[in-house]
Amino acid sequence: MEGKTILDLQQAMQLGEFTTQSLCAYYLKRIDEIDKHGPKINAVIELNPDALDIAKQLDTERKRGKTRGPLHGIPILLKDNINTADRMQTTAGSLALAGNIARRDAFIVERLRKAGALILGKTNLSEWANFRGHRSTSGWSSRGGLTRNPYVLNRTACGSSSGSGVAVAADLCVAAIGTETDGSIICPAHANGIVGLKPTLGLVSRSGIIPIAHSQDTAGPMVRNVSDAAALLGVLTGMDRRDPATAGNSASAHKDYTQFLDAGGLQGARIGVARSLCGSHPRVLKVFEDSLNVLRTAGAILIDPVTLPNFKKLSEPEGKVL
Repeated sequence: MEGKTILDLQQAMQLGEFTTQSLCAYYLKRIDEIDKHGPKINAVIELNPDALDIAKQLDTERKRGKTRGPLHGIPILLKDNINTADRMQTTAGSLALAGNIARRDAFIVERLRKAGALILGKTNLSEWANFRGHRSTSGWSSRGGLTRNPYVLNRTACGSSSGSGVAVAADLCVAAIGTETDGSIICPAHANGIVGLKPTLGLVSRSGIIPIAHSQDTAGPMVRNVSDAAALLGVLTGMDRRDPATAGNSASAHKDYTQFLDAGGLQGARIGVARSLCGSHPRVLKVFEDSLNVLRTAGAILIDPVTLPNFKKLSEPEGKVL
């Protein structure tokens, strides 16, 4: 299903080109072929044993003329630090929590189920979101092993939402949910060539998600294109009594972020270019320059270069917060 947006898939299901069951079966087969066998990219830590039964129920609803929204019947994978009150575990990748079954869905999982999303399974991650010691390995957990970059198997998939990023890149699901304290969505998004979005703190509830730092933690979409990020974000947002941070953002939250999609959105946008952080590898610099040209073509105004004199001073207070 690579290349198809969530909207494309909805239209195809409405036309009867395929069903949620056939879509679910496609992804289960692909996970078996390249995640568990073949190159063994190891992105999925656990599959939902009830996925096909839920898919059948969602198809029945569609046949009766009921669709719950843009995510109805869309297979989604969740990072394994997000609670699901079903037959799947929630462990943050740690053997210390092996066998842990949550008593209640995380708020965002409640939202996804209400929207008709099919929770296909859980993704591997950096154990305890990569804050377990000074020598933790990005993309590795004691429960799930090492997640591999699908483009170059011996290169990092980055973490901590490594499994979610790899699963989307390798077409093991339509979309995934990651979580980020400090780079854990953005890093695997760039390493695996997908779109990752860290929402503003409080826009998405933190309840039912194993945390590092409440002052920075949030879940967010990991998808193949910007329109899917907008479609998924609108389902995740909402005020949750269990998370007081959502009360402060309730007025600014939207149920439909696709209304803001604008092909000319970068026209006149001022974007700083921090060349001191770009490294020196010639092939990386070539990709970087090509990306800057894309921004210019889209109408962005590049402030090139900008200096960040206090950048090196961030690491010590960052560690204290975490």
